[in-house]
Amino acid sequence: MLLGVHVSSEGKIYQALDRAKLLGCNTMQIFSRNPQRWRDNYLDPKDIEEFNRRQKNSGIKPFFIHIPYLINLASPNPKLYAASIEAYIEDILEAHTLKADYIVTHMGSHRETTEEAGIKRLIDALNTIIDKTKKTRVGILLENTAGSGSWLGYKFSHHKEIIAGIKHKEKIGLCLDTAHAYLAGYDIATEKGLKILLDEIEELVGIGLIKLIHLNDAKNKLGSHHDRHDNIGQGKIGPQGLGRVINHPRLRDLPFILETPKDSPQADIINLATVRKLRRN
Repeated sequence: MLLGVHVSSEGKIYQALDRAKLLGCNTMQIFSRNPQRWRDNYLDPKDIEEFNRRQKNSGIKPFFIHIPYLINLASPNPKLYAASIEAYIEDILEAHTLKADYIVTHMGSHRETTEEAGIKRLIDALNTIIDKTKKTRVGILLENTAGSGSWLGYKFSHHKEIIAGIKHKEKIGLCLDTAHAYLAGYDIATEKGLKILLDEIEELVGIGLIKLIHLNDAKNKLGSHHDRHDNIGQGKIGPQGLGRVINHPRLRDLPFILETPKDSPQADIINLATVRKLRRN
């Protein structure tokens, strides 16, 4: 099973690999820089070299980088929109030097405009980004959202429309977040609800586009649009619901990354152990 967590990159970025290995992970996700701030420096080339050396020997593959929260490729604010595109290009170029497989991104907020306008801005931004980074190996994964506020991506018709507008579609895939899907109204706590979700994805974009699953339980009720994750098996999706995701024949061979609460020093260890218990051979 390809199983990992979102690992802290505090200190030297290559220390994230050590943290992942200590947890027994064979895949991982990180922020390559502070997710709450605009870039104020670049990684030291020596640290990148050391990261590459350690990753080669770590067995951690694939490796994902999550885009910082400040970036909004659907923003109607011209200054924020331009800054987001520039920052995204820098992050992909840096991800390339770290030999990341994919960048994971939320699809942005249209703020006080319309979904259609936000999707148009997002498509234009992604086409610019892909054109400026076409020599890199890094793919872009569009993550579904809980649909709070004016965030795009809470339904997969958004993904269909966005992908249809992308010129180089080979660069684009999906990240399926279980908590976000449930909070957006997909009742994946039930066998029927999971089937409905996967059938919709297959019909609209193709299930083969899913390259990563963010395996998270949901703290809030179905369709609440309130984005709060819970520990595996302790939320509204529950152990049976998440067990069906983990063991589904169309999903079980994908990488699973946990973004569960780190509310104790043992939280990641406990959540990873719970997932392994739910996995059937």
